[in-house]
Amino acid sequence: MRRLLVRDVMTTDVRSVRRGTPFKDIAVMLAERRIGAVPVVDDERTVVGVVSEADLLDRELVPHRWWEWRRRRVRDGGVAGELMTQPPVTIGAEDSLVEGARRMAREHVKQLPVVDRYGKLVGIVSRSDLLRIFVRTDEELREEVVHDVFGRVLWLPEERARPLVAVADGVVTLTGELERASLVPIAVALTRRVPGVIDVVDRLTFATDDTAP
Repeated sequence: MRRLLVRDVMTTDVRSVRRGTPFKDIAVMLAERRIGAVPVVDDERTVVGVVSEADLLDRELVPHRWWEWRRRRVRDGGVAGELMTQPPVTIGAEDSLVEGARRMAREHVKQLPVVDRYGKLVGIVSRSDLLRIFVRTDEELREEVVHDVFGRVLWLPEERARPLVAVADGVVTLTGELERASLVPIAVALTRRVPGVIDVVDRLTFATDDTAP
């Protein structure tokens, strides 16, 4: 089975800004495209920072001369280079979706610019993109378990494999008899790895115990 990667779910039609892009233009872009952040790139499309909604918010804080000066500067014409978070938190297109989710959680961000090996922008991935793998129908999950787990890996004919697999609300129940005991944990482990599977209920039995000494 192929592991799902960031490139499988990322958005390639991604907008970016330059260091000199004005505050107002960034705010309009975020609002019109309904996105929470935008990458800042240089002339070579290398990601140098990220401007998020949080960076643009005019927070209400206790008055302070420095802070009031910065608030006025943002309102009066701050640019991306002054507002962006740097260094940027990015991810590679060939990284796994699990790594993408971990990085978002660790860095407390909702979007990650996707870069190639040279740091150049190729896309963007959001939390909603990562969640898409769980929005699969039970029938889609069942077909993948039957064909990929039991067919391609365990070499079980479809007519024998199909009765073994039932799916309800993302939970896969494996019921029936396999030829050898050693195949049971393999079937369960591979089924858990299918993108979108929430849990696996193991009710498999075996004809021969090949694990006993």
